[in-house]
Amino acid sequence: MKYYEVRFTISCSPDVLPTARDVLAALSADAGFESFEDTDSGLTGYAQQALFDEALLRQVLSTFPLPSCQVAYTLSEAEDRDWNEVWEHEGFAPIIVGSQCIIHDGRHLEDADPARFRYAVEIDARLAFGTGTHETTRLMLSFLLDMDLTNRCVLDCGTGTGILAIAALKMGARDATGYDIDEWSADNARHNAVINGIDSRFTSLLGDATLLDGQPEGAFHIVMANINRNILLSDLPRFRRVLAPGGRLLLSGFYSDDIPLLQSRATTLGLTIVEERTDNRWAAIALEV
Repeated sequence: MKYYEVRFTISCSPDVLPTARDVLAALSADAGFESFEDTDSGLTGYAQQALFDEALLRQVLSTFPLPSCQVAYTLSEAEDRDWNEVWEHEGFAPIIVGSQCIIHDGRHLEDADPARFRYAVEIDARLAFGTGTHETTRLMLSFLLDMDLTNRCVLDCGTGTGILAIAALKMGARDATGYDIDEWSADNARHNAVINGIDSRFTSLLGDATLLDGQPEGAFHIVMANINRNILLSDLPRFRRVLAPGGRLLLSGFYSDDIPLLQSRATTLGLTIVEERTDNRWAAIALEV
């Protein structure tokens, strides 16, 4: 996939800058951004070219609610880097979720022994999202840790590295299906399933939520989607159709301020939020019929 890199420069006093970053990220997320990185002068955002809405971004900036701040931006095509090479050099430090689960890259284990944890997930990320470093991934994992997944069928929408599906299988799920619109991600999820020894129970598909139209109603006991808010709103009817009676829908990839909008959409589909969790500005919700 091709991405745009948008570099925001925020002119304001240093004490206001952290708040300005948060507000800017929250308001501009609807323009198609998938991730943001803090910079000394503001923020850098990344958006798929096919989903980027520059007109909406300009509207957001024209009505920016912090009058003491001025925001400018530059737009360029994101560099096609060999992220796998970067990964081989850098990797990531082990990430512990709760007290039972560790996510690791198989190499940086100086301070954490996977054998000490009930669930250990090894992730070799190749141009895919999902190592456990992001708040939304950790929130979703925390939900899974608190559930009985024994003999459950799991769907992982926007699977990325496959981390959530793989974790669910290690926690007792019977089988899992994941899909992603990015070919690199779909392949990487299969690769990570092999590393973790659960590939016989995991199916990774290339495509979007229209793949679910070929699934029977109520095919999955657990449906997970850690994707941006607008895609969630669009795909909720399909998630609802394949959710089994008594099943649970887990959603993340959005800010806590977005919960009322998702709740409103879910209500029209007969879904009720039964739990909310937050980490910094990010949120995850669990829904049931």
